[in-house]
Amino acid sequence: MIPEPAPTVRELLAFYLEAGVDCALNEEPIDRLAELEAPPPPPRAAPVEAPRPVAAPAVLRGEAAPAPDVAIASAREAARTAPTLEALRELMQNFEGCALKHTATRLVFADGNPQARIMFVGEAPGRDEDIEGLPFVGRSGKLLDLMIGAIGLNRTTAYITNVIPWRPPGNRTPTPQETQICLPFIQRHIELVNPDVLVTLGNPSTQTLLSTREGIMRTRGRWFGYDTGQRTIRALPTFHPAYLLRSPSYKRLAWQDLRAIAKALAGA
Repeated sequence: MIPEPAPTVRELLAFYLEAGVDCALNEEPIDRLAELEAPPPPPRAAPVEAPRPVAAPAVLRGEAAPAPDVAIASAREAARTAPTLEALRELMQNFEGCALKHTATRLVFADGNPQARIMFVGEAPGRDEDIEGLPFVGRSGKLLDLMIGAIGLNRTTAYITNVIPWRPPGNRTPTPQETQICLPFIQRHIELVNPDVLVTLGNPSTQTLLSTREGIMRTRGRWFGYDTGQRTIRALPTFHPAYLLRSPSYKRLAWQDLRAIAKALAGA
């Protein structure tokens, strides 16, 4: 057996970045093994200090979030009262009920043409989206641009957003609680855009918006009805571009979905 060559520094950095490790906690590396080998310092008596006045504890940004049921009810009420996309964005910008807001850099609301006939909805922003404040601008965003470009669409003829408007720390999967808190906002978002075709990108977006427990392998390519309360929008799940980057063999099935989307737009 020939041993595999050790990864280069560039390959290691690319691996860590893909895993969501995009910041350092210290300026210098720490040898944890050396710390284990070093003998513990001798115990010393704690100095006796004079009593101090008790000050109010500092409140971190994420600690003021209300209880989940209160946050969900607050999100529903706020979203229901938004008459326009601009008003919805402002309400979301000022919403304090989701702890993700306090770990993200900024709100990632949407990109594209709000008058478009087609709306794409992913799961949550990543690192690049958190920096720029726009959805799908990293590697998966470039692939999405190529995908929609293949059927004659671009960001002036399509509208793109996510279920979750704030980046989860380290690109982790949003919790069910976080998803339920943000759900009223994306539901109102879809109502206000009112597209002819709704495309859910990936399993989390599909299961959240289309109320199904089936996986993306079973749901992709099948038409669903998304009820806004005013009308029923045709909805089609397909693979998330990030998944296609990891599993390019499924691009053939994604192309079949894109053709079905183009056909639906042409016939609407």
